[in-house]
Amino acid sequence: MFFGRYEHTLDEKNRLVIPFKMRSEAGEVLYLMKGYDGALSLYKESDFTKLMEEVSTYSFQKRNNRDYIRTQMSSTYDLEVDKLGRITIPTALINRYGIGKEVYIIGVVDHIEIWDKAKYLEYEKNSDENFEKVAEKLSENE
Repeated sequence: MFFGRYEHTLDEKNRLVIPFKMRSEAGEVLYLMKGYDGALSLYKESDFTKLMEEVSTYSFQKRNNRDYIRTQMSSTYDLEVDKLGRITIPTALINRYGIGKEVYIIGVVDHIEIWDKAKYLEYEKNSDENFEKVAEKLSENE
């Protein structure tokens, strides 16, 4: 399980150190793809496999499914974690999704999110304002 928030900087080769507390659970191969709300999502192999099994059940005959599958799959890269615990984020993803040199790494239960720092701070501000309302709404659904 991934949790916590860590502030990091991409180096000149777009390498990112995976926080030590996340590294042992993450494994040696990770899958990076478009996430939600402006983040990139990073999955360990077993959780990526589960996600792909779910995606494979979507009918490609339906327009929304095709759009989702194409966008998700075209943004996916498999990455090896080097001996220093780093991954290299492809320049195409950095450019496509506006990730700057300063990032936040967020643990989100079954995956890790990589956020541009400024985008995350804006998201956090908006999210914090509605936190209690959202929590109350979630508890109503139980």
